[in-house]
Amino acid sequence: MPDEFADKVVIVTGGASGIGRATVELFHELGATVVAADIDADRGEQLAESLGERAHFRQVDVGDPDRVGELVRNTVETLGGLHIMVNNAAVSSRLRKFLDDDLGDFQRIMSINVLGVMAGTQHAARHMAEAGGGAIVNMTSIGGTEAGGGVMIYRASKAAVVQFTKSAAIELARHDIRVNAIAPGNIPTPLLASSGEGMSAEEIEYQENRVREIMRSNRPLPREGTPRDVAEAVTYLTGERGRYITGIVLPVDGGTTAGKPLPKRS
Repeated sequence: MPDEFADKVVIVTGGASGIGRATVELFHELGATVVAADIDADRGEQLAESLGERAHFRQVDVGDPDRVGELVRNTVETLGGLHIMVNNAAVSSRLRKFLDDDLGDFQRIMSINVLGVMAGTQHAARHMAEAGGGAIVNMTSIGGTEAGGGVMIYRASKAAVVQFTKSAAIELARHDIRVNAIAPGNIPTPLLASSGEGMSAEEIEYQENRVREIMRSNRPLPREGTPRDVAEAVTYLTGERGRYITGIVLPVDGGTTAGKPLPKRS
């Protein structure tokens, strides 16, 4: 619906690329004033400039709760409020066998993927509770809802987001704050390639192609998912059509978590 969010102020963390960028673009298209928060200043500033009026960029490391608090306070003070918070920023752990993993990136992954989501939810909710309500979406992954090998720290962090989201939804409902999670799967974004830290460019390309082929073979819907598909789920959950929905985890994965695709007919 055009201009559905015309009177809304939205923050999207990790908003400079991938799913975050698509979410910023869609909210802006639907009339919202949007803050893209990201650690990548070049991409973030380019995005805000390309969208023009009602688009803003803030450089933020969500692994620092104080910086997240500053982001929310600055948004409220300069833009007049905060109605929707999308905690999307995340990083992947390294793609390696669990027995060979030294778990050295545990603190970094958890600080961004879990603490960042918790801080974003808390700071946004403190304002929303005083302002009469709001909507929060936390980005998890089918890697956090379905078991599987590889990137164990990433999977654990995304599973934590699921449980936190449901718990926050229960506690914040009394303030008319809705909290939901989205679990994307099989969505081409730069996140998968980032798990190849320490590999050559050729190795990263090979591993990414291999993983994506496995994803395609496990997906019932033949169409490839896009960041826009996830962004549309975000606007559904935070808009008027999702006004009675809270505490859910919505897979956006082409049916992957529902079950295996049927064999092709000969």
